Formats: sequence, C-alpha cells, structure tokens
Amino acid sequence: MTPLRLVFFGTPEFSVPFLNALAADPKLRVVAAVSQPDRPSGRHHTIVPTPIRLAALAAGIEVFQPAKLRSEEAVAALRAYGADAFVVVAYGKLIPDSILQLPRLGCINVHPSLLPKLRGPSPMQWAVAQGDAMTGITIMLLDRGMDTGPILSSVTIGLDSDETYETLVAKVHEQGPRLLIETLQRHANGEISPVPQDNEHATVTRLLEREDGHVNWNLPMATVERMSRAYRPWPGIWSVWKRDGEETRLKFLDTSPTDFNADLPPGTVSRKQARLFVDCLDGTLEIHNVQPEGKPPMTAEAFLRGYSDIDGAVLA
Repeated sequence: MTPLRLVFFGTPEFSVPFLNALAADPKLRVVAAVSQPDRPSGRHHTIVPTPIRLAALAAGIEVFQPAKLRSEEAVAALRAYGADAFVVVAYGKLIPDSILQLPRLGCINVHPSLLPKLRGPSPMQWAVAQGDAMTGITIMLLDRGMDTGPILSSVTIGLDSDETYETLVAKVHEQGPRLLIETLQRHANGEISPVPQDNEHATVTRLLEREDGHVNWNLPMATVERMSRAYRPWPGIWSVWKRDGEETRLKFLDTSPTDFNADLPPGTVSRKQARLFVDCLDGTLEIHNVQPEGKPPMTAEAFLRGYSDIDGAVLA
C-alpha cells in the first residue's frame, strides 16, 4: 500500500507531537513541513527557529517557511509536493483558498475543542478559564472560515477541578496524534461522511494579550483562580503595586483558593506568617509564587522577606 503523502503545517511546540507521530507512521509520508518564518527573540533579537522547523529537520523532513502563503511562488511550491492531504496543527495563519484546493483529500485541521464550541486561537485557555467540565479534540476539514469546516471526528476530554493549560495540553498530546492518524486513514478510505457544524451553537475565542492577565480583584475568587490556571505560563495573572510613588508589576505564578477569609476590600494584600493572600469579591486567594517585574520568580515566603511592606497594600 502506497503511503499517504502529507504536507504538515504547524509552528509552535504544541504542533510537534503531531508531526512526530505522522513521521513515525509507516502508512504515512510527510514530504514537507510548512512553518511560519523564524523570528527574532529576546533582548538581543536573536533569530530563533520555530519548534516545527527543528522537529522537521531532526526527522529529515524538508522545511518550507514562506513569508506569504498567498504568493504564486508559495502555491506553486506546495502544489509540487503532490500531497494527498495537508495537515494543519496550530500553523498560526488562515490557509487561503488557493491552497485549500490543492490536495485531493483536502486540508485537515486539528482543533483542541469540541467544535463548534470554542473556535479560534485560544480554546484550551478559554475552557479552563470558564470552568468547563469537558472539552475535546476535533479533526475537521478546513474551509474559508475560522474553524468552521465540516467535522471528520472528535473525542471528549474531561477537565479536572485543578486543570491548568499545561495539563490540558498534555491530555491533548496524549490523545490527539492517535485520533489524527486514525481519522486520516478512514478519510482516505472513504469511511467518513463529514458533518457540517451547527453554527447556532458556535462560540469564538480570540488571541490572548498581556492585558488579559491583568486581574480585576472585584471578580469572584473562583474566577480569578481559574484565570491563574488558564493563563499559565502566558500571559499569567498580574497586578500593579503602587509603592513609594512607583508602580511595580507583580506576576502571580501559582495560586489556590483558601478557607482563610481576611474580609478586606478586593485587591487588598494580607499576610499570615509566611503566607501571602489577596482578597477578591467573595473570598481570599492565596498566592504561592510571585515574580516582581525585573526579578526572578520566588516563593511567597521569599517575597515577603524582601517586600514585607506589601501587607495592607491595595493592588490595581
């Protein structure tokens, strides 16, 4: 049996386990990996290869990083691979019509939610932040819209009460590559009838920004604590401490709900021996790890040794 010829589209670390699984399957042949261009990073603006570029090169797969997918050169190059299907996992840009039409089996996308719920770029963070009991993985055919194409398969994933973005990613990586490979084979064999999405039940996420992590302490404690789990490691949750006429941004790296109730106005900091707390609308949140702006992360105990004057401060 001739292996299916695939071109893989992906960019971040999240995509790597999917590429590795496809490359390891003898019934599949990844002829190229398409990634966004390498970009400068860090204080010295050093050009850093994308995770997919590194993974593809390690697997002996050709890498293609066009600046513009819509260019005639990019379309011609992708056509020349003669792929049966394009597989897309967090590429980071919409795939234009001129490319969607190239492979005979279409462009197959992995989306980490139960579509049509949580379309868009941040479905896992949204699921945790909303306190959803479950989410999932959907394998779908791309069309012109954002995650609007017909569904080929899906699997449900339960969310634990202490679920974080990172633990949810691990669950998706555990089940997603296997579901993708099974779906590819069944789709190629004509065993799947794509199911249109019900747009009336669609919800949409957006790309997270740093400001999304700016805590409004007038929210319920459970909401802030879910934000802490959902936005880890980025953008994290943070507040501004106005100290001696200057503003210091504090990032709270690890939090938990607590039965301790300081009964202070929202945003007020309190301490109990070596423990650090901030009041929310309806309760008091414990802060376990803190990162002051320009400083390394530290435990609450270490933070309080150097910043004991935060006790009683009101965060903005």
